[in-house]
Amino acid sequence: MSDYKGRGGNSRRYQGDKKSDQQPRRRHYADSQQDATEEGADFGETAENEERREKHSDLITGRNAVTEALKSGRPIESLLVARSSDSSGRTFGQIIALAREKNITVKEVSPAKLEAMCGGSHQGIAALTAVHEYAEIDDIFALAESRGESPFVILCDGIEDPHNLGAIIRTAEAAGAHGVIIPKRRAVGLTWAVGKASAGALEYMPVARVANLSACIDDLKKRGLWIYCADMDGQSWCGGDLTGAVGLVIGGEDSGVSRLVREKCDGVLSLPMRGSINSLNASVACAIVIYEITRQRGGIKAYNK
Repeated sequence: MSDYKGRGGNSRRYQGDKKSDQQPRRRHYADSQQDATEEGADFGETAENEERREKHSDLITGRNAVTEALKSGRPIESLLVARSSDSSGRTFGQIIALAREKNITVKEVSPAKLEAMCGGSHQGIAALTAVHEYAEIDDIFALAESRGESPFVILCDGIEDPHNLGAIIRTAEAAGAHGVIIPKRRAVGLTWAVGKASAGALEYMPVARVANLSACIDDLKKRGLWIYCADMDGQSWCGGDLTGAVGLVIGGEDSGVSRLVREKCDGVLSLPMRGSINSLNASVACAIVIYEITRQRGGIKAYNK
């Protein structure tokens, strides 16, 4: 049993064994496509085609296959529809309507781009699937409770580069965070590239996706978390008390933390910039602050002259 240090200095009890490795039950969708065998290569599977096939192994192509994937409830990032006269047909309309009913983004792309992505027959439509099932916010709190720890959450505000998101998930898992939260819109989801960049961490780190990050922050505050963002013109990244229930917001690669999200935060943490450039890669900046939080939460003393 350990104290859950929440907002306002109030303590709430989190039950559980700190050494417990219990994880919330979560299903994952394994990549269904295998690397080409030597036999496949004999039938004309070039290295270029193999690389392209592997890169987009999170695609479901064809009208029937996409329709069934939507009906099954499988996590889908977006629906890709080729710009053509066929896209206005009844079948396409039904698929698009089903996707929008499930709040899945529909993107119109050129037939050439879809052909390049799919590398074969696609019937003008494809679904980009998630490589792992999304968690719920409650799963993140359940993981913290199972460890007997105060919740530690990373919130990504508009991260669009899959390598950045994958690296953030990897660092968060290694540092002992309990979950990552991403928005549904204008941000990368759990694509194949994100899964690869996470180097396996995605199997252990709950990732929740929310419709509104600002509203999510309000909810986290009600649950006792103090929310900080990494941005310019804030206090020193190691100058605040980050030992309790805490959430860290990291902004997008180009725009940083959005104005509304920043206003919702309890504080802003900044890193010293001594060089000619004034910003760091999002995943690098996030990793530095994550480990400062981990240092404080773990009671690790810093050396000071």
